[in-house]
Amino acid sequence: MVRVGRYGPYLEREVNGESQRANLPEDLPPDELSPEIAEKLFATPQEGRVLGTDPVSGHEIVAKEGRFGPYVTELLPEPELPEDATAAQKKAAKAKLPKPRTGSLFKSMSIETITLDDALKLLSLPRVVGKDPESGDEITAQNGRYGPYLKKGTDSRSIQTEDQLFSITLEEALKIYSEPKQRGRSATARPPLKELGDDPVSGKPMVVKDGRFGPYVTDGEYNATLRKSDSIEELTAERAAELLAEKRAKGPAPKKRTTRKAPAKSTATKSTTTKSTTTKSAAAKSTTAKKAPAKRSSTATKSK
Repeated sequence: MVRVGRYGPYLEREVNGESQRANLPEDLPPDELSPEIAEKLFATPQEGRVLGTDPVSGHEIVAKEGRFGPYVTELLPEPELPEDATAAQKKAAKAKLPKPRTGSLFKSMSIETITLDDALKLLSLPRVVGKDPESGDEITAQNGRYGPYLKKGTDSRSIQTEDQLFSITLEEALKIYSEPKQRGRSATARPPLKELGDDPVSGKPMVVKDGRFGPYVTDGEYNATLRKSDSIEELTAERAAELLAEKRAKGPAPKKRTTRKAPAKSTATKSTTTKSTTTKSAAAKSTTAKKAPAKRSSTATKSK
């Protein structure tokens, strides 16, 4: 059963009288949630997969599944408290601890295969690339929810690949910032992550691209999101064609119904009616005002 909690959607089931929960990745399309994927999510330890110990800090490093996708983090030691410490004291002590370092996994990584070295590289982000010699602003390379980018003050610029986060130089970064910032459709399209040859059904070239909800394979007509078990490096043309065939079998997504706006004449009619009513009301008030003096005159005659 899918439920929505404080921190996003999750799966819940009851096994032998005990409730089991599993986080539901935000980038998983609803139509691709199958019993097999659900079983895999339940099998993923919620406390995370232990990767090893950071040789510098001595903290344990784990890979977890989060609301916005898989990530790595360090486990900070629990604060030392007396055995009779109250819940409020424990909460206050934890609040004083520094926040643990975290880093989102690259599109090409998975919780099952990520290594300690990879995790430590992710935790080293953001990386300081250098300073702009003109403004003196620091330029950093960061990995965000929608992909890798550079940041200088409040100005952010996308970069082509995740590997550039660790290799881009100050000279290359300054060149990117020297060019006008492009937005929307005018922005330079990113190159495909992988080319896989022609699709056996459509005859069109299949490529892997990086989308908002993760990597996907497309032939230009249909898009199929890669499964958790599909890594970009090991993805074959046969597997890509299989994913596209599954998507093609489901048919095109239903088009959203649009609601027509009310004709402009309707508004004009209402406006005319309102004006007419207002005019009549004003006329009535004017007539009443004119009749009032006559009544006062009649009253004055009687008093005489």
